[in-house]
Amino acid sequence: MGLLFHIGRYTSFILKSLGKPEKFSLYTKNFFIETWKLGLGSLGIVFIISFFMGAVVTLQTAYNFENPLIPLYLIGLTARDSMLLEFSSTIVALILAGKVGSNIASEIGTMRVSEQIDALEIMGINPASFLVRPKMLGMMFIIPFLTVISMFVGIAGGFIASVSAGVLSAHDYIYGIHYAFIPWYIYYSLIKSVVFAFIYTTVPAYFGYYVSGGALEVGRASTQAVVTSSILILIFNLVLTQLLLA
Repeated sequence: MGLLFHIGRYTSFILKSLGKPEKFSLYTKNFFIETWKLGLGSLGIVFIISFFMGAVVTLQTAYNFENPLIPLYLIGLTARDSMLLEFSSTIVALILAGKVGSNIASEIGTMRVSEQIDALEIMGINPASFLVRPKMLGMMFIIPFLTVISMFVGIAGGFIASVSAGVLSAHDYIYGIHYAFIPWYIYYSLIKSVVFAFIYTTVPAYFGYYVSGGALEVGRASTQAVVTSSILILIFNLVLTQLLLA
C-alpha cells in the first residue's frame, strides 16, 4: 500500500472520527477521562524532561561563552528562547509521541484484533468517533497547559543549575529572561503544540484502527505509529516555523 493510499484512508478516517456523536453526555464523560489519562498522566514526564533540558541548555551555553565581551545575561536569554521556541513544544511532543502514541495505537489495535470495534459497529456506534475524538480533543485541550508548565519548569531548571554551579548570578539570569522578550514566541509554541497533539493522537489511532492479525501486528503497528508521528512532527515543525516566524 502506497503513500497516497494511506493519506486518503487517513483523511477518510479523520472525517469519520469527526462525525456526529450518538450521545453527547457519553462523549463528554470520555473527553474528561482521556484528558486526565493522556494529558495529566503525562505531567510527570513533562516536568522531568523540561527541568533537565533547561538545566543542560543553560550550562552548555554558559560553558561556551568564553569571550569576556559577551554579557552573561545572554545565557538566561538563550535558555528562555530555547524553551519557548523549541524544547517545550517540539521535544516534548516527540517524547509524548512515544508515550501517548504507543498507548493509543496499542489500545485501539487490541480492540480491533479482539473484535471489540466490530461489536461497536454492529451496535450502530461510529467506533472511530467514539474511540478517537475524545482522545484527540482531550489532548489538544490539555497540551497548551502542559506546554506552559514545561516553559516555566525549564527556565526554573536553568536558573537552579546556573546559580548552583556558580556560572551565573541570579540577577544576571533573571535579567536575561526579561531582556528583549517577544510575547509572540509563547503563542507560536502553543500553536505548534496543539498541531503536534493532533498528529500524535490521530496517527497512532489510525494505525491501531486498521491493524489486522494478532498481538504481534499490534506491536508493529504501535512502533510504526510512533515513528510516523515523530517524522510528521519534525516536518510540521519546519512548516509551522516558516509560516509563523518568517
